[in-house]
Amino acid sequence: MERIEGINPGRIEWCCTDYGITPDLLASELNISPTSMDRVMAGNGGLTFNQLKNIADYFGRGVLFFLEEGMVEIERVHTPAFRTLANQKPELSTKMRTLIERVEKQRDVYISLREDLEDIDLTRFVHPKLPVDDPKAAAEIARNWLGLSSRNDFDTYRAAIEAKGILVFRSNGYGGKWQIAKESPILGFSIYHPECPLIVVKKQRRDAEQSFTLMHELGHLLLYKASSIDDDRDFHDTHSFQERGANAFAGCLLVPDRLLRTINPNDRPLLVSEYGSWLDPQRKAWGISAEVILRRLADAKLLPREDYAAYRAWVATLDIPQSGTGSREYRHREPKHIFGDRFVRTVLDSLSGGYITLNRATKYLDGLKVSDLHQLERYYAGV
Repeated sequence: MERIEGINPGRIEWCCTDYGITPDLLASELNISPTSMDRVMAGNGGLTFNQLKNIADYFGRGVLFFLEEGMVEIERVHTPAFRTLANQKPELSTKMRTLIERVEKQRDVYISLREDLEDIDLTRFVHPKLPVDDPKAAAEIARNWLGLSSRNDFDTYRAAIEAKGILVFRSNGYGGKWQIAKESPILGFSIYHPECPLIVVKKQRRDAEQSFTLMHELGHLLLYKASSIDDDRDFHDTHSFQERGANAFAGCLLVPDRLLRTINPNDRPLLVSEYGSWLDPQRKAWGISAEVILRRLADAKLLPREDYAAYRAWVATLDIPQSGTGSREYRHREPKHIFGDRFVRTVLDSLSGGYITLNRATKYLDGLKVSDLHQLERYYAGV
């Protein structure tokens, strides 16, 4: 099989260093012989196209990236937002780093399509000024800005945020290029952009578990105009000013004082295992977990902090089985679940307006088959 010569070993070395691996480990993971890799790294050998493409795919690059001369200019490869997230969590996995870059590229696709659809009324990101030093007041302003009612779920929270010009992606629950792995501690991240900020939320067992992540990331965007990547430890961080502020903002936005006052803390059960049932009406009405409500009660000194800690300790002991991969019967709707309604409508409008081809539209919508894309069009048309 013909081999491609002229591969730039310095670029392979740079990518390996960037991802925290060695060329030998890269060869092992991609089933490339150590001898072939050693020759390439010494500038004396070549690889088949498929081997080079596997390397490019592994690092989320194009094949031509490794054929260009010269060293890598990091400013051209990684955006400031990516570098911010990578610096916050240096231990990020290869898949997680690749996902972040993929998300940014998808955001850029959306901005480009929106510019083409200049005759379509698409909301731009403009938000009210919020008091950074008063998360509770900021949450009240943001809740009014979003137009939230007293009954919500993850979908209504998401729709309200998207209506203000912020993209909200939710990772796949099944394996794929848009999944945050189940074993990953990352629960979500936000990427600030003055024109089109973006939030990514990890899919959880229940939609209610995602609502706090969503609003926590919104807090980073609105309060600090900053990109952030967060795991459960960050949601309970008492040292970082921004994490404390984003946590307080999320809690007060999801459970403002007027809703908190509808709960009588004296009615709470003796057993922490019964707290979920006690708060079931509020959980269902507000689309959040019992933990979020208990945390607000504890912060407001309406619940002893040790009772909240005991509930968290009890939940940690539960052996909740992971759900399966799920049915792909509604494959055509999956892009909406992943990228949100606003992104999908923009792609379909661009296709309808002749700005992009059918093949390009399927690529933007998670690689849908053409038949699934047409089914998605009928779904949006109400047919």
